[in-house]
Amino acid sequence: MTKMTQHPIRVAINGYGVIGKRVASGVLAQSDMRLAGVADIAADWRLRPLEGQGIGLYAATPDHVAPMREAGLAIAGTQDELLAQANVVVDCTPKRIAARNAEIYRASGIKFIVHGGEKHEVTGHSFVAEVSFDSAVGRAATRVVSCNTTSIVRTLTALKRAGLLKRARGTLLRRATDPWESHLGGIMNTLVPERDIPSHQGPDALSVDPELDVVTMAVKVPQTLAHLHYWSVQMTRSASKEEVLDAFRASSRIALIQAGDGLAAINTVKELMADLGRPHDNLYEVALWEDMLKVQGDELFYAYMVDNQAIVIPDTIDAIRALAGLATNASESMARTNDALGIHGRLY
Repeated sequence: MTKMTQHPIRVAINGYGVIGKRVASGVLAQSDMRLAGVADIAADWRLRPLEGQGIGLYAATPDHVAPMREAGLAIAGTQDELLAQANVVVDCTPKRIAARNAEIYRASGIKFIVHGGEKHEVTGHSFVAEVSFDSAVGRAATRVVSCNTTSIVRTLTALKRAGLLKRARGTLLRRATDPWESHLGGIMNTLVPERDIPSHQGPDALSVDPELDVVTMAVKVPQTLAHLHYWSVQMTRSASKEEVLDAFRASSRIALIQAGDGLAAINTVKELMADLGRPHDNLYEVALWEDMLKVQGDELFYAYMVDNQAIVIPDTIDAIRALAGLATNASESMARTNDALGIHGRLY
C-alpha cells in the first residue's frame, strides 16, 4: 500500500554522487519538501559533509553499516529505516542499480524516481516537466530522462509549441567523464564516435514525446566540463530569427547567452555560474547561443551547452511534486522550483 501523501513531502535520496548531492540541495531549497535522509554504501570523503549539514546518513544495506561506521561516518540506520520515514525516494545510484532497487521500493510501497541511466520500462513513464508532468501526477514511479535527452525535449518542445518544428537532426559532443573522476579514466587526444546512428538520446526523447521527428549522433570528446549540442531543424515554414528566439524565450529553462559577451566557450559559462553563486556551479538551464543561431528560410541552426550534473535537478524536483500530488500542473510546479533554485529565464 502506498503511503499517504503528507505536506510537506518527505524525500529520501539513495546515492549521494554528482546527481544525488544536487538533488539534496534542490530538495532543501523547497518550502513544500523535507529531506528525510540519504542512503549510500561509500565510506569516503563524499559523505563526510553530511553530518555537518545535519543530513541523516543511512547504509544502503545492513552489510555496509559496520564498514561505514568504522570509517568514522555517523550512520543513522539502514535504507529500510530511511524508506519508512519517507513518501518519495529519488534513486541516484549508478546505472542499472536503480532498476534492481525498484523492486525494493515497490515492496515498501514508496513512490520512486529513477534517472536516465535506466530504461523507460523500469517505471513505464519518462519525465520532462514541460511535457509529461500531467501524466505523472499521482503515479507510483517515473524516470527523469538523461541530461542530453532533457535538453533535447526542452528545446524541441519550445519550437513545437510555437508551431515551428517539423524535424530535427542533432550532433552531440559528449564530455568524456565526470570532473571528479577524470584522474581515473576518460579519453585523451582522441575523439570517440558512438557507432550507432541514431545515438540513444533521440529514441529516448520519443519516450517523452512520441510525436518528435528527431535523430541524434554523438561523439565523446576529451573534456569534462559539459556537453555541447549542434542542431539542424527543418521548420514547418519560413520564420524570422526573432520569432525563433521568442519561442526559446517562452521556456523558463532555456537561457539565451551571447558569445559576444565573452561567453564564447563552455568553460566561461561554468565560470559565470560560479560568479552567480549557484550551488556546485550548477547550470540548470539549457544555455543556448543567441548570436550563433541562424535561420535560412525554413531551416534553423543553433548550438547550446548542457551541464549534465545539473540540468535534470529542477525536473527531478518537479517529478517529486507530481508523484506526491503537491501540484496539479507543470506551470505551478515549475514556478515553485524555478523560484527556489533561482531560475529566471536569463542568466545575466
